[in-house]
Amino acid sequence: MDRFVVRRARGPENPRRAAPGPRVCRQRVVVVEDIKRWKSILELPGQPKENLMEALEELKKKLPSKEVLLSTKIGHTVNSMRKHRDPDVSSLAKDIYREWRTFIKEHSNRPPIEVRSDPKTEAFRKNARKLLCEALELEIDHPLAENIEREAFHLCSRLISAPYRRAVRALVFSLKHKPETRAGVKDGTLTVPAFVQSHKKFLSAKKYLHKASRPLEACYTQQREERSTS
Repeated sequence: MDRFVVRRARGPENPRRAAPGPRVCRQRVVVVEDIKRWKSILELPGQPKENLMEALEELKKKLPSKEVLLSTKIGHTVNSMRKHRDPDVSSLAKDIYREWRTFIKEHSNRPPIEVRSDPKTEAFRKNARKLLCEALELEIDHPLAENIEREAFHLCSRLISAPYRRAVRALVFSLKHKPETRAGVKDGTLTVPAFVQSHKKFLSAKKYLHKASRPLEACYTQQREERSTS
């Protein structure tokens, strides 16, 4: 016996389901590490315009909560950029500051989704920054070392992994044993993103895989021995 499907007209009691609209979620998911990374870029002296504009463009995509603004002090940094001598930088900073201030007033009671690093990760990264400060011959917690570490962490997908460890070891080695590189990074002629990107080969170098679990303090000693014998 044949079977037929009879389609009935949809009435008010059975309306057609509306197609879902596009989802907009970028503002409410705030990765605190990204906020701090962009903040360190904006606060580091001698940054080229393109770096400042890139950091501000990324910040414009986010709407951090009042708690994030207070804990990271990113609002103070953006506010100071409104007085930047470059009109494009200052104009973009003004737009961001105005948008954030309006958002806080209108949505202060809506909790955002915040992503933060765990204490163990932060402790490991703090040690990496200390080694970078020593290699740069700068005081502990210098913003330049923080900027380098955050750039490497970002390049390694924000994970304390074997590639991150290799990258930090390579960066420390270069800064400690290459005076021209150290001088270029310190005076700004070699930008932080360019410096970190120049060590990208260490992120996939298989010969360093067996050293992934070694402490960072032993990073540059064995690399120097290997390079002197090669």
